[in-house]
Amino acid sequence: LDIEFTGLRSSLSGPQQISLFDLPSEWYLKTRQSVQQFTICQIGLSVFSSVEGEFNKYVAHSYNFFLFPTTFGILDSEFSFQASSVQFLNQYGFNYNKFLKNGIPYMNEEQEKKIKHNILTGNWRVRSSLDKDQIKVVIDEVTRWLDLAEEGDRMTLPGIAGFQAFEVQLVLRQALPNIWTMLKDQGVVVKKVSQQHRWYLEHASCDRASCWKEQILLSARGFSVFFQMLVKAQKPLVGHNMMMDLLHLHEKFFRPLPESYDQFKQNIHDLFPVLIDTKNVTKDIWKYLDVLAPYVNQVNLIRAGVPKINFSGPDYPSIRPPILILTVRRWPGASEQQVYREFQNLCKFDVRRLTRSQFLLLTNKFKDARSILKEYRCHPTLQVSLYRYWRHSPNINCALQ
Repeated sequence: LDIEFTGLRSSLSGPQQISLFDLPSEWYLKTRQSVQQFTICQIGLSVFSSVEGEFNKYVAHSYNFFLFPTTFGILDSEFSFQASSVQFLNQYGFNYNKFLKNGIPYMNEEQEKKIKHNILTGNWRVRSSLDKDQIKVVIDEVTRWLDLAEEGDRMTLPGIAGFQAFEVQLVLRQALPNIWTMLKDQGVVVKKVSQQHRWYLEHASCDRASCWKEQILLSARGFSVFFQMLVKAQKPLVGHNMMMDLLHLHEKFFRPLPESYDQFKQNIHDLFPVLIDTKNVTKDIWKYLDVLAPYVNQVNLIRAGVPKINFSGPDYPSIRPPILILTVRRWPGASEQQVYREFQNLCKFDVRRLTRSQFLLLTNKFKDARSILKEYRCHPTLQVSLYRYWRHSPNINCALQ
């Protein structure tokens, strides 16, 4: 599984930026905002099936889906583009026409409940003022045609496709009791019928209103139908650095991301009981598939206090390098940004202020921590040492005073 998005992460500043200091729950809450802001534009999926009669041999069937949020009735999503993501997609020849014009619709379960209720009860509305104007023109055109048409005559409304075709048919059928509509390749076909024939068509097994509306709902669900088939299959889901993929799958096809990090983990584990993130798997391990067991449901986490999330149980403790403490002397008013720039030529640290003259430093590389300790242990103005909670925490110092 591999997913492309219109953006990855909001340009948040200060405490809202993700950091190596973040607990998984903190990282989740920060990233949740970005997932709600951007949308999926493409999903790549390879399905592996065993070859009958062949031991340990598989055939891969690969598919590429361009997606676009469902816009029908009350559903009208908003999403953002991020310049860096657009540049990345351009670099690899992304086809925006297939995304924006021909993208497969999708919705999550909450959206599906709303639109299903509105479609089946007839309590729905046209999405925008532009659509209202277009539909008014269509009704006027059909009404003028009806004045001259005889029973059995037909007219075609060309250029109407997608969900607009469903909306036009719903409006026409509700507004005009002596017509019937059909969706053909060339557009929406309108036929003048008697009221008795109209009653028969509405109750015919092949075109009852309830059946017709169910077909509309099925079309509106689009790729969500396939997502539910994927969940039902309960097959192992493999991705690379797939945390953002899982967040978007939950938000766009299942339910809006919950505020609770633990609830998110439980939901994903229920949807996909077996996850394998190849970011955590080295090339040599693939030679022996039984060695993959420790990596199941361990999904890589980018820039946080732990390197991965365990979707089948409690998260493992951090194996990051130890936190360092920087004590600043003769540098009044030093800020986190200034401290970061001081060290950026040697290595990259996340910086967090502890007191007026002390800062916490954290990196994800042990060699960088050792290098800074050696370089700055006896520095005249910037002294770096290992952080000890019981010794350096302001909370402990206040309690002891």
